[in-house]
Amino acid sequence: MRPSSRFTVAIHVLTLLAYGAGGEPMTSEYIAGSVNTNPVVIRRLLALLRRAKLVRSQGGPGGGWRLVPAARDITLRQVFRAVESGDLFPLHGSAPNPRCPVGRTIRAALSGHYEQARRALERDLERTTIDDLLQEVRAVAR
Repeated sequence: MRPSSRFTVAIHVLTLLAYGAGGEPMTSEYIAGSVNTNPVVIRRLLALLRRAKLVRSQGGPGGGWRLVPAARDITLRQVFRAVESGDLFPLHGSAPNPRCPVGRTIRAALSGHYEQARRALERDLERTTIDDLLQEVRAVAR
C-alpha cells in the first residue's frame, strides 16, 4: 500500500501560485512542469482546491489559476482537508477474525489512538501557512 502524495503536491501547487501572486494566472501545464507530473494530475488536484475555495480559474487567453485567499490565510490544515479523504490511519481492509481475542477487539483499541493522532496532526498543520512555506522557499533559493 503506497501513501498518497496529494497533500504534498497540493502544498507545492499553492506555494507556486503564491510565489507568482500578482502576476499572470498560471496554467495547469506550467504548474505540472514545476511539479514534474502530468497536467491532468494537476487539474484533478486543482478541482479539489477550487471546491475548498482555495483557488479559482480564469478562462480564455491569458487564463489560468490563482489563489483565492492570501497565502497567509491558507493553513496546511485547510489544504489537508481539501485533498485528503478517508482515515489518516485506515483500519483493516477486511474484518479481522471475530473468534480471535485480538481480532475482535483491535479496531476498538486503535480507534481512539488514531483519532488523537489525527487531531494532533491537524493542530500542528493549523500553525503553518502557505506564506510561511513561501518565505522558507525564498530563503533557501537565495
